[in-house]
Parts: sequence; C-alpha cells; structure tokens
Amino acid sequence: QVYVVFSEELKCWCRAVFESVQCHAVPYRLRCFLVDYARYSLVESDNVRDPVGVFTRLPYRAKKCSLYCTKPVTLHLDFCENTAKIGPAKRWDTAAIQHFQDLL
Repeated sequence: QVYVVFSEELKCWCRAVFESVQCHAVPYRLRCFLVDYARYSLVESDNVRDPVGVFTRLPYRAKKCSLYCTKPVTLHLDFCENTAKIGPAKRWDTAAIQHFQDLL
C-alpha cells in the first residue's frame, strides 16, 4: 500500500511504503521508504495522507532491488593459526557498499 507523506528533510510531499512504526511518543513516527527518492525516512503520523486519483497510477521513480545470486562475504582472521579465509557474512560491510557505489 502506497501513501503520501510529508518529508521534513526534503520539504515536499512524497509517495511512501511503510516499513515500521515507532510508538515512543504521540504522534507516532513511521519509518518508510520513499519510492520516488530511493531513501528511507522517519515521518510523523500527522503527515500521512491517502493518495488520490491519477497520483496513485504514476510509476515509481525508484525501486528496491538486490543483486541476483550475490551474497555478502567477509574476511575471517584466525590469529591462533595465522590464517585468513573469505567466508559468508550476514550483511554487507561498509567498505563493500562504498566500493559498489563508486563503481556505479
């Protein structure tokens, strides 16, 4: 479900898909993915509206995606045996993300 939210950092109304809710205070803060700007943002629940008319049928300018069959790896160091091996990791490290962004 796509909603329209006001982004304080962008100072404009954007289409968004909600990821999670933070219930620490009123109004609630919602973590959402801005589909036209390809970024995540926190938005107050007061700044959420239902989309109307043709606005709902416009194609997104950004989409979440991943690299097909590409999994993160990391360097495992064993100081006792004085070896280093590349093995699977749970998430990409910041150096790999930065290198990929530089390639793009």
